[in-house]
Amino acid sequence: MDYFEIEGKNQLFGDVQISGAKNAVLPLMAASILNNDQLTISNTPNLSDSKTMANLLREMGSEVKFIDDKIHINSQSINMPYAPYKLVKTMRASFYVLGPLLSKFGEAKVSLPGGCAWGPRPVDFHIEGMKKLGAKIDLEDGYIIAKSNRLVGNKIVLPKISVGATGNILMASVLAKGDTEIHNAAAEPEIQQLCHFLNSMGAKISDIGTNTIKIQGVDSLNNIDSVSVIPDRIEAGTFLIAVAATGGEVKLNNVNPMHSETVISHLKKANINLTVHDDSIVVSSDGKDINACNMETNEYPGFPTDLQAQWMLLMSLASEDSNIKENIYFDRFNHVLELNRLGCNVRVEKESAFIKGKRNLVSADVMSTDIRASASLIIAALCAEGRSTISRIYHIDRGYDKIEEKLSKIGAKIVRKK
Repeated sequence: MDYFEIEGKNQLFGDVQISGAKNAVLPLMAASILNNDQLTISNTPNLSDSKTMANLLREMGSEVKFIDDKIHINSQSINMPYAPYKLVKTMRASFYVLGPLLSKFGEAKVSLPGGCAWGPRPVDFHIEGMKKLGAKIDLEDGYIIAKSNRLVGNKIVLPKISVGATGNILMASVLAKGDTEIHNAAAEPEIQQLCHFLNSMGAKISDIGTNTIKIQGVDSLNNIDSVSVIPDRIEAGTFLIAVAATGGEVKLNNVNPMHSETVISHLKKANINLTVHDDSIVVSSDGKDINACNMETNEYPGFPTDLQAQWMLLMSLASEDSNIKENIYFDRFNHVLELNRLGCNVRVEKESAFIKGKRNLVSADVMSTDIRASASLIIAALCAEGRSTISRIYHIDRGYDKIEEKLSKIGAKIVRKK
């Protein structure tokens, strides 16, 4: 099984090209089900999750090809509204196919999802949304069986903001009869892109980027031949924090700073130098004199939960103690024990983490626990004295496109080994 070997105490200098967003490409790939011709998705990150979604689409009859940073999907031959457990269990985002399958075929059989090991992310909101649109839902042998002659628009109030449920309901409701309103909807840039993509196909979605999205159902959609994935704000935030922690100066290219305003604001409060341009950010740091800055994760435009672990590592190097409150996911602190092995001192109480500052990190053998937490371990190892190893890096490959290659190009000593 692959692992990373990392030699610490090297500052980072150079340029990094940020890839397309994992959390945008997956719903776009699911939405390709609603397209009846070839669709080319460009600026696609090379991730195991992208490949899993591709395999799922192939299983249903689509033709899918990867060429460089493009995915070519032809859904004209799709004929099997079925998402098997063997694929869905490896990636929760596979559940995104429920909405478009039900919308297009009037039926769907989708396995209950798997994914990262930490904390529950129930699909109840997705299922209740489909029921509100008139679908008949049954659970048989671990599969959701959904049926409807034609979905009917309705007012749907999500109990809690959910990116996945918002996306699924959007894809289901665009062909529904009548109007739909999603209250407590997600406003994330990735959901905004999905809305704009569906509109380019002839959907009528308004109030995009707000917490109340309105959909006027249409009888049919047009085919569209191309879309480019927005930059990955989580990857961008990870590299910003990495340079802030290790020291150095790096220019991040292919970014949308507007998508990262809260992260940029927190980094500035932490005394990190940032120069923001239209589509790039320059970050510089001496790896010292980092100010402690308390943080709470929240739905967009709040601080992303997917950067919580990375921020925790940075605050371990800060001049004073700090704390983090996790408001999005239960039990997303599995990385704490591994960070503590590298010399951090973090104590968890319920949904809060209390971080001791001024830590001198030391090398250790650690293991990845989920996609984003893995990035925090990489940054910690880059800051630690000596040589560290990180195992179970298949987690990292699900969310970061060639992260070790990008880090190596800017001065990190990181090697993938078997």
